[in-house]
Amino acid sequence: MTDLLEPAAFRTALRTWLEENSDMVEPSPPADHSLQGHMRQFARVQRALYDAGWMRYGWPERAGGLGGPEILRAIVGEEVVGRRLAEPGPYSMLEVLAPTMIDYASDELAAEMVPKLLSGEEQWCQGFSEPDAGSDLASLSTRAVQDAEGERFIINGQKVWTSFAQYSHRCILLARTGDADTPDHEAITAFFVDLDTPGITVRPLHTMHGVDEFCEVYFDDVAVDANRMLGRPGDGWRLAMDLLPYERSTCFWQRIAYLYSRLDALVQDVKGIGQAADSDVGEAYLALHTLRCRSRATQLRLAEGHKLGPETSIDKVLLAGAEQRLYDTARDLMPGAVELDDTAWRTEYLYSRAATIYGGTAEVQRNIIARRLLDLGKE
Repeated sequence: MTDLLEPAAFRTALRTWLEENSDMVEPSPPADHSLQGHMRQFARVQRALYDAGWMRYGWPERAGGLGGPEILRAIVGEEVVGRRLAEPGPYSMLEVLAPTMIDYASDELAAEMVPKLLSGEEQWCQGFSEPDAGSDLASLSTRAVQDAEGERFIINGQKVWTSFAQYSHRCILLARTGDADTPDHEAITAFFVDLDTPGITVRPLHTMHGVDEFCEVYFDDVAVDANRMLGRPGDGWRLAMDLLPYERSTCFWQRIAYLYSRLDALVQDVKGIGQAADSDVGEAYLALHTLRCRSRATQLRLAEGHKLGPETSIDKVLLAGAEQRLYDTARDLMPGAVELDDTAWRTEYLYSRAATIYGGTAEVQRNIIARRLLDLGKE
C-alpha cells in the first residue's frame, strides 16, 4: 500500500490496470459522441475505477476515500482523459464539488454523498451564476427563506450557465438568506439540493458550439431541509471563495491532458506543411507546457497541505491562453477545418472561445492577480 501511494508507482500501476481492463473502460462500439453518451461513458468509467479503488485514492477516508496525497487524483484524471476514456468537462465537476462537500457538509452527509459522486452513481452541478450575477457573484438574488418551524428553507430564483444540470441528481446552490441590512458577503448561504425536488425546472441552453452543456435552472417555492445547509447561515461566500480555486486549478488537471492529446492530433493532421507550421505548433506546445508546469506546482502545494487561494488565478489565465492558442493554431494551419468542415476541430474551436469566460473571466482573474498577489491596489 505504501509503495502504491508514491506517485510514480501509482501511475505505473494504474496504467497497467487500464491496459488489462480495457473492456471495462473503453467506450463500447459504436461510440456515442453526444453529450448524453459522454455522460454515460464517464459514469461507466467511474464505476469501474471506483470498484477497483483507483477513484478513491487522494480522497479522505472519512468521505469514503482511501487516503493518500491529492496528486493521485490528478494522475487518475490525466490517465483517463488523456486516453480519451472520458471527456474533461464532466470529469471536472469531481474536483470542484467533492472537496466542497467534504469541507462544508456534516461528516455524515459527506460520508453518504461523496461516494455516490466518485462512483458515478450520481452527477452533481453547481448553482452559482445568475442572469444578473455572474462575475459579480455577491449580487445574486436567488432567495432562501426559513419556514415558521425552522425545519426547511423555501427557495425562489434562477441560475444560469449551470453545467450538466440536466444530467445531475443534486446541486450545490448559493442563495441569499440575510435581510436588507446584511452586507452582501454575509447574506449568502449554501445548500445541497436534490434536483428532483418539486418546483425545480431545468432548461438546457443551445450554444454556438452545438452542445447543450449549460442550463438555466428555475426554483419556484422549492423546499429544502435545513440539515442540507452547507456550513452555517452566511457561510456561502466563504464556501464560494474556497470552491473557486478548485474551479480554477485542480478541475483542469485532466483538461490539460486532453489538450495535449489534441496537440498530438494536430501534429498528425499538419505533417508535411513545412517549417512555418512547426513554429506555430511549437508555440502551442510551449503554452501547454507552461500551463502544465504551473499546474504541477499547484498539485505539489496541495500535497504539502497548503490551502488553495488567489494564486490559482494564474493557473486559470494560463489555461485560457493555452487552450485558445492551440485551437487558433489548428484554425490557421488547417484552412476550412473550423469555418467549413463539420469536425471536432470546429466544435472545440468554438468552445475554446469561452476559455477566457468560464470559471471567472480573464479580466477578473487578472484583477485578482494584480490586487491580491501583486498588491497593486484597486486601480
